[in-house]
Order: sequence, then structure tokens, then C-alpha cells
Amino acid sequence: MIKMHLLILLLAALLLSACSTRHKPAPVTSLNSGKTSSTHKFHIKNNQYKVHKGDTLFSIAFSANKDVRSVAQINNIKPPYVIYPGQIIHLKRFVNKNNKVKKQTKKHSNPKNNKQKSNKIQKKELDKPKQREYVQKEQKSSVRVPKQMISKKVQWQRPVSGKVIKRFSVKDNGYKGLLIANKHGTPVKAAAAGTVVYAGSALRGYGNLIILKHNDDYLSAYAHNSKLWVKEQQKVKVGQRIADIGSTDATETALRFEIRYRGQAVNPLRFLPKD
Repeated sequence: MIKMHLLILLLAALLLSACSTRHKPAPVTSLNSGKTSSTHKFHIKNNQYKVHKGDTLFSIAFSANKDVRSVAQINNIKPPYVIYPGQIIHLKRFVNKNNKVKKQTKKHSNPKNNKQKSNKIQKKELDKPKQREYVQKEQKSSVRVPKQMISKKVQWQRPVSGKVIKRFSVKDNGYKGLLIANKHGTPVKAAAAGTVVYAGSALRGYGNLIILKHNDDYLSAYAHNSKLWVKEQQKVKVGQRIADIGSTDATETALRFEIRYRGQAVNPLRFLPKD
């Protein structure tokens, strides 16, 4: 009996020792054994985001409308994109404009040359508003996807039957997917084969959400579900049941379905087969 007590105490001491030697928080991927239990909502401020338990780099990039590869590159995160609670994810590369100005002024010591250079810079600054307006107009247009990328890269099928009550719009506040109405509990199926890179409810306005990665270019999203049938890192086949239709974070009982091409929402009707 005494030996048994000593053995238990020894095991407890070893466990405590192992815990004390861990300097780094457990990665999000190891915390996510299945569907995330996270209850927080995404809040991106100043192009930065603080990682919470249950987040994935894919869900962060999805929320910011960015390609996960770009976000990974900015933060020097290598595949398989392991992140940690408390980690700060930068969504935009910082450019120190002051350094550029300093370098330019060092090269030109002649006051006359500096004055001419200053006049040219001022002229360029005056032309900037026109350029900015052009960029904004470009962003409002639909993302162009080459035809060969649509037909060959991924084979798509409709994720659920039902009436489309909202359609994709390229407007700034337009709907970025399809809203397909059907009865509560209707099976939602994977529109293409892929891997589950997010399963949870942390993205505001999406309710219970599943994001599938199909390849380096394409993701698909399934929102407002009542129940999720798959877990993160699980591989799914086209047509496999992944969720049930619901009304989480929504006023209608319907599936919100999106397709993202390199981080940007595209019109799903361009990809799905016609009825």
C-alpha cells in the first residue's frame, strides 16, 4: 500500500515537472480536437488580430477577406499554419515611409536639386486622388477568375437543394454568396472534396460555420447551420453531409454558401452546375 502511494506521488511530480518546462502556449491546432468551443467574436482592429482558442489562420484570413497565403507570409508562418492563443496576427505589411524619405534626401545634397525634387513630389501628391478613385472602382468590380480555373481545378456540385432567396452582389455592402432556403435540419453537403479548415461560430454574422479548403486557390463556406457533422482537419468527399440547415445568426432558415478565390468572394453561380 505504501509503495502504491509512493508511485502515485512520483507520477504526480513528473506531470508537474513536465507542465513547468513548457514555455510556449499550446498551439491552436492541438487545442482543437474537433469542433471549436470558442464563444468569442472576431474583432480586427488596425489590421491586427489577437488569436483566441479555437481560431485558425484560415478563419482569420476569411474574416479579413484575404488569401491565407498572404497572411501567412506577412507573419512568417509556414504550413501547416500553426498559431497560438495570444499571438498577434498582422493583416497588412507595414511600410515605413519615413525611411524612404530619408534615403532620398541623403542622395541629393544640392539645394536646387532638392527644390526641383520637392516640386515633382508635390505634383505627384496632387495626382494621387485620381489614382485612389480608380483603385476604389476596381475593387467594386467582380474578381476575375480564368475560365480554365473554374472548369478544371475543382469539380463543384450544389451544397443543398432549395430556393435561392439572396444572390451574390459586387456592391460594397452586397451579399457575398448565395442564401438557399430549406427546412430546418436539411442535410448540407460538401460542394467539392476538401479539408475542413474551420468549424465553429466565432465569425460574426455566420453562425455555425464550416470552411473547406479545396486547393491553394479555393475555399467554400457553409453558414447558419443548426448542427455540424465534421471536425477541423477532417478530409471530406464531394456530396458528403457536413452540416444541417439552421438559422444561427440569421433571421431565415437557410444556408449561406460562399466560394472564395484567393481570399476574395466570387459568384457561386459561375461555378455550380445549372439545374
